[in-house]
Amino acid sequence: MIHNRHLSKSILDAEWGYLCQRLEVKAVEAVRKVIAVNPAYTSKTCSDCEYVFENLTLKDRWIRCGCRLSLDRDHNAAINILRRGHFLWASTQAEIRPYVVREAIGL
Repeated sequence: MIHNRHLSKSILDAEWGYLCQRLEVKAVEAVRKVIAVNPAYTSKTCSDCEYVFENLTLKDRWIRCGCRLSLDRDHNAAINILRRGHFLWASTQAEIRPYVVREAIGL
């Protein structure tokens, strides 16, 4: 049904809504919190020095920054999303634990 151009957008939107709903339910069951992160510029921003690559296209799969960071664009975006999520989480908590980010990204 996704190949039907009239229904595909509605179907895909419904699936994202269902996924978000299931994440919330599972987080409550596990006594966890789901944090929504704005994904804007996560793959175009260096996860080390925060330089923004303005001319990066979807065809560019590897980033190389002047700060000597060189890694896959999706990996870079995942690190940025993790850091943003940790920042949002930490801003609502009394205790900030930066080691959680370092552990999760393998530093």
